[in-house]
Formats: sequence, C-alpha cells, structure tokens
Amino acid sequence: MLKIDQLSHSFRNGLEWTEVLHQISFEVHKGDMVALLGSSGSGKSTLLNLMAGLMKPTEGSIYIAGQDIVTMNENQLAEFRRSHIGFIFQAYELIPNLTVRENIELPLVFQGLSPRKRKEKAMVLLEQVGLPDKSEMFTSQLSGGQQQRVSIARSLITEPSVIFADEPTGNLDTKTEEEIIAILKELNKSMQTTFIIVTHEREVAEHTRRVLTLRDGHLEEEPVRTPVLGGTT
Repeated sequence: MLKIDQLSHSFRNGLEWTEVLHQISFEVHKGDMVALLGSSGSGKSTLLNLMAGLMKPTEGSIYIAGQDIVTMNENQLAEFRRSHIGFIFQAYELIPNLTVRENIELPLVFQGLSPRKRKEKAMVLLEQVGLPDKSEMFTSQLSGGQQQRVSIARSLITEPSVIFADEPTGNLDTKTEEEIIAILKELNKSMQTTFIIVTHEREVAEHTRRVLTLRDGHLEEEPVRTPVLGGTT
C-alpha cells in the first residue's frame, strides 16, 4: 500500500543545507495501522508532508497504491490525493458554515457524485463513528471529540488507499482521546483501512501494531506486536 525507498530530505538555510531525513525506507501493507512516533524536530512532520505529496523529497521514492508520487506533477498529485489519500487533522479543519453531513460529503462533491449518493455514503459513516443524530447540526455545536469523529468520517468518504492522521488526539482530553483511538482501531479492523498515525505520544503509539520512531531524521522500527485493548493483529 505504501513503500518508502531511500528517502532523504534537506532544507536550504542561506548557503548551507540541513538534512532532516536520512535514507528512510519502510513498507506499510493494506489494512495495517502504524504509528510514526517522534518528538518535536525529529522530522516526522516533514515525512508526513512528503508521504502526502505536499512536498518533494531531495532523494528517494514514495509509492502509494503502486504509484510513485515523486514523479507526478502538481495536477497529477492533486487528482491522486482526491482518490487515494485521506487526512485527519489535530485541529479538525471542518468548515463551520456547513452541516456535519455536508462537511463529510465535501470530498465527493469534487468527484461529481450525485447528492443522493453523497448523502447515503455520509450517513453510513456517521453511523460508524457514532453520530447519526448529528447530521444536520453545524460543527460549532459539537464537542471537540465529536468534531474529530466528523473529521474521521470525512477522511473515509472517498475510500482512500491510506489515511494520514496528524496528531489526531492532540486537542483532546484523556477520556476523549481513548474514544477516538477506539474508533480508529475499530474502523481499521472492520474496513481494513490503512492508517498512519503521526504522534509524539507514546500512549497513542502503543495502540497500533507497528511503531516507527524518528530520531534526528533517522528511522527506528520497534518489533511488531498486538496493540493494547485489542485492535488488528
């Protein structure tokens, strides 16, 4: 599903270059749930932006669903992201003047699906994230945890190849964090959706099957294990 091959990246600072990622290679298979763990400055945000096609690496290849996104131009990347990549953000990134259902449906508008089909798919996902009764509310009327559930549903609406979750519990209290992680694990198990969760929290990473740790631009992988509280194996 995802293959990173000898990926390196440097930023230019005046006349000097600073390397932030050094020859990183790993693979993620369909239906896996992987944590990308690292402290501030470790390079995880840069790696996320590269994997999502928002930046071009200095060296290396990034394959998603068998296609090397490094070789794509901006138009090709935009089209590829619409079909193959889903995002979950720390700050939710919902549109306040749209209803919950309309926020979830939005990616399908750009794909040209009919209003009826969009609504059907959105309502199925709202059921799966536990918010079927909130469809016509505005996002400002929801709690932070409920808004993140909407964000999760939106990320799934196009049935992407992989979902990148960038600090998905960073704005939530401990109880709500546990609820959101439980939802992600259940979706990973029931839908075989591939998740890569970027986090600085060891407690979040412990819920995934694999942990990739970035330290000063170098990648370390911990042994594959069964995550706590069940989940995929």
